[in-house]
Amino acid sequence: MATFNVPGRGEVSANNQENFDALKKGLGMVPNLYAVMALSDTALGNYLAFQSAKTSFSNKEKQAVNLAVSQVNECLYCQSAHTLLGTMNGLTEEQTIEIRKGSAPFDSKLNALVSLAKEITAEKGFISNATLENFLNAGYTKGQVVELVMLVAEKIAMNYLHAITKVDIDFPLAKSI
Repeated sequence: MATFNVPGRGEVSANNQENFDALKKGLGMVPNLYAVMALSDTALGNYLAFQSAKTSFSNKEKQAVNLAVSQVNECLYCQSAHTLLGTMNGLTEEQTIEIRKGSAPFDSKLNALVSLAKEITAEKGFISNATLENFLNAGYTKGQVVELVMLVAEKIAMNYLHAITKVDIDFPLAKSI
């Protein structure tokens, strides 16, 4: 079985060393899953640009999407990272667990977002009209449907990368549900 070692700053390209420095400055660390992306000269920079693209969703909403998608894809690394980030962006740990279970009963609008993100992921985009109508009736727009697909795709990329590389989880582990 192929092993993916997490490269250190001195083992990556100059461009990725700059990305490492920016991550360390912003997060206080270079998460292992980001570091393994630096095995490619372009993947980390491309991902960081995709992840930081403008969106009309709040950071709290983005973390809810990340939690829902990561649960469907059984990515403990991303569940753990986004439990921490979710609590840093206005969610309680209990709410992160509810979101991972597939709903947000504490907030009807967020519930519509979580439901649609979960269904997009689980059904590979083949969603029900009822779930879509619920999302739109909650106050979201058709433009936000498009943005949500981009957020789901971004998180799926990380979920799949962890499934392949199996790098160590360097966040407090998310609770089992």
